[in-house]
Amino acid sequence: MKKIDIYNHIWPQPFYDKVMAIAPNPGNMTKRVQAVPMITDLDVRFRVMDMFDDYCQILSLASPPLEMLVPGEHVNDLARLANDSMAALVQKFPDRFPGFIATLGLTDPEASIQEAQRSLTELGAVGIQVFTNVNGKCMDTAEYRPLFKLLHDHDRPIWVHPTRGPNFPDYLTEDHSQYEIWWAFGWPYETSVFMARMVFSKLFDELPGLKIITHHGGGMIPYFEGRVGYGWDQLGSRTTSVDYKVLLKELRRRPLDYFKEFIADTALFGSRPATQCALDFFGVDNIVFASDAPFDPEQGPLYIRETIRIIDSLGLSNADRKKIYQDNAIRLCALKI
Repeated sequence: MKKIDIYNHIWPQPFYDKVMAIAPNPGNMTKRVQAVPMITDLDVRFRVMDMFDDYCQILSLASPPLEMLVPGEHVNDLARLANDSMAALVQKFPDRFPGFIATLGLTDPEASIQEAQRSLTELGAVGIQVFTNVNGKCMDTAEYRPLFKLLHDHDRPIWVHPTRGPNFPDYLTEDHSQYEIWWAFGWPYETSVFMARMVFSKLFDELPGLKIITHHGGGMIPYFEGRVGYGWDQLGSRTTSVDYKVLLKELRRRPLDYFKEFIADTALFGSRPATQCALDFFGVDNIVFASDAPFDPEQGPLYIRETIRIIDSLGLSNADRKKIYQDNAIRLCALKI
């Protein structure tokens, strides 16, 4: 069966060259990206991909968000360049790259909608990527609702990538996060907070059937099923400043039911228990194969190899493995494979 890696990362060469011309001094995540040859070098990427049978990749831009990467006046132009470059790779190497995920400059919601529309209709993007916050602002505000509606109307998924930096301190008495806690624990937390804000802002009631793919196995949500379930069934019982019980009554279903509508990937850094936990929570129809390559100690093959090994060790039927490896991605993205 074909293995469609639905969440791995790239910086196409034209995009990389432009970034280096505009913002040559790397920040924390840019420094990480620059250290991985597979991010920009197609020959290296192809050598890694050729280690695995029937393996292909849906391309997405690597972190950080564009608004954190370059000065604001360049964000929208850089988004267009990134999408044009990924679309060109898909056209040139369709067997290796059956699709790409569009990137957007989210500081300008109107421009992001225009670029999303262009990418979906003219470039053939299979969906779009957003981040868990836009320079610290949540995406549950009214200005981003039209973007979600656009993807709903096109019946294409939204990939959610966490973002947080060391400027988010671990404690209020400090001014920055230490020991890369902002990444190790902060990113799963960011994903979980994003999911909760989408649920409680009634996004799924407004746009039923909206497809949202959460990176890294749905963050913390599967592990905290009890708190998300019975815990949030009592929303408002712990708060005096806001009457959340009104909101709870307005929701059409239990909070837990909405969280199960998200889709999760298998990019879990080689953790079998986490993979099993995500599978148990979301179910086999809402899990997609993803590796997070090439951000591993071997700069590519380790996460792909370990993720495949773990999926194959879970005792799943061939039909369920096929759903995870290819069928769910084909269905979600309307791939022609």
